[in-house]
Amino acid sequence: MLNKDQIAQRIAKEVQNGQYINLGIGIPTLVANYIPDDLEVVLQSENGLLGIGPFPTEDKIDPDLINAGKQTITMTKGSALFNSAESFAMIRGGHVHLTILGAMEVSESGDIANWKIPGKMVKGMGGAMDLVASAENIIVAMQHCSRDGQSKLLKKCSLPITGIKCVKKVVTDLAVLEVLPEGGFKLLERAPGVTVEEIKSKTEGRLVVEGEIPEMIFD
Repeated sequence: MLNKDQIAQRIAKEVQNGQYINLGIGIPTLVANYIPDDLEVVLQSENGLLGIGPFPTEDKIDPDLINAGKQTITMTKGSALFNSAESFAMIRGGHVHLTILGAMEVSESGDIANWKIPGKMVKGMGGAMDLVASAENIIVAMQHCSRDGQSKLLKKCSLPITGIKCVKKVVTDLAVLEVLPEGGFKLLERAPGVTVEEIKSKTEGRLVVEGEIPEMIFD
């Protein structure tokens, strides 16, 4: 099984040159540390920053410079600061090519639930609904199963929906899966040491397996 950093490292391989990318709270923020140096991309934070750099070392921490998850960050050369209204104008205007989000559930049709658990107080839905409705490509970073062993890749989401038919790919601690347009999770890669049978047993939604499934490779 992959740890959180390995999930982020695998997702970084999906990044393409020239993209504007929004990183959600949690595992997605780690992706910034693994984007190849030869790629020119711009990371956007919905609290008003274009040009997020890697997490700072101890001697470069600025407590006033944070991402949407309130983590201290760095800025790249040429980055820009602006207010939240301008940030969401970028998002809603379709200027973000790729959004990487965490999720509590994803359905086989590409629905995502990631903002609320009934009965638990939340501060608000944040920017997730705008992001999933506007970005060209949505990749989800998540654990394959809940703490009690229940699958989080479902036929239908049981939690309140954030967005409908929007997720294109899911990277979990067990596998890389593509969400098919007709519905279903197509297995693309498996974590080192994880079998296809284990992934099948832990995926409630329809799982499509074609041929030999390669293990993920890490440098």
